Amino acid sequence: MTTTDSEALEARAAAAGAPGKRSYVQRMFSDIAPRYDLLNHLLSMGIDRWWRRLAIARLGWERAPEGHYLDLCAGTLDVGTALSRQAGFRGHIVGADFAEPMLRAGVGKAPRTTLAPVVADALALPLASGTMAGAIVAFGIRNVASLDSALAEVYRVLVPGARFVILEFSTPRVALLRTAYLFYFHKVLPLIGGLISGHRTAYQYLPQSVANFPETTILADRMRAAGFADVVFTTLTFGIAAIHVGEKGKKHS
Repeated sequence: MTTTDSEALEARAAAAGAPGKRSYVQRMFSDIAPRYDLLNHLLSMGIDRWWRRLAIARLGWERAPEGHYLDLCAGTLDVGTALSRQAGFRGHIVGADFAEPMLRAGVGKAPRTTLAPVVADALALPLASGTMAGAIVAFGIRNVASLDSALAEVYRVLVPGARFVILEFSTPRVALLRTAYLFYFHKVLPLIGGLISGHRTAYQYLPQSVANFPETTILADRMRAAGFADVVFTTLTFGIAAIHVGEKGKKHS
């Protein structure tokens, strides 16, 4: 077996949730950090910026403009930066990610007094319970080693009534669109992503991880099982992505 074959097998295993997923994902995102922003915007044709704006609009930060907020799986801090620039926002944002090179690539996008990058695993956040006025994760929740543990951890750090917003890839349900999307996602995207990033398997892992991630209704059910109330979701761009929103029950701790 060649090195390339071995790396491809490792990517597929990680995407399927194998025990080595955490270490693979951490290493992969550390490797592609220098070109991550460029590829995000290029491969999505810039629509990822619009998706992020829509997700931030669902956070409800206006209810506590001076509160503390969590940008989970923060990557290069694009979401936290966009939140910090909202008119009237006077709060503080913790940008948590376990791949330090990703956070370093985002340093300088927003003042540290407003957006603090923190190297941390989504399953063990260094935050006190009931301290975050809201939390948001964009294209990162499918990469955690345990979805249910991550949901429980976010629930723990939120104040009662706070919202948790998930922006994640999905798969179109209309047959023709789904066929075109899957061709781009599984054939074109890995080729371009691999050439620009220099990482052979990172952009093979991406479509495989989406294929293995719970579909929209199941993700909503998993959020409810973690304790989130009033869970709703909205699909975007013909079902290519989806926004899920839930609130920490006011009677739960």
